[in-house]
Amino acid sequence: MDIGTIMLLVFIFILAAFLGVELISKVPSQLHTPLMSGTNAISGITIVGAIAATAVDSYLIIEGRGSLAAEIIGLIFGFVAIFFATVNVIGGYFVTDRMLGMFKKKGDN
Repeated sequence: MDIGTIMLLVFIFILAAFLGVELISKVPSQLHTPLMSGTNAISGITIVGAIAATAVDSYLIIEGRGSLAAEIIGLIFGFVAIFFATVNVIGGYFVTDRMLGMFKKKGDN
């Protein structure tokens, strides 16, 4: 990757971070629970992307194409991404469930 591509990717990442902060700060507090559920669904897409990237690296290792060291590093990063994205999704659903539990009456199950 050349320096121009790297700079473009860093710029897009920073722009997305600032845009996300601005959008989340404008959401009323009553809508934070549905927003968290939607965010968990988007994190599920991250898991699908990590699985796809890991599958490509696995395929390249099996076929013997490309640099073996680079493919193994990609495979390791793919597994780490799958693990952390899964932890993020599961934790998000637990937090959302606890928040929704605060609105239940004492006698309801």
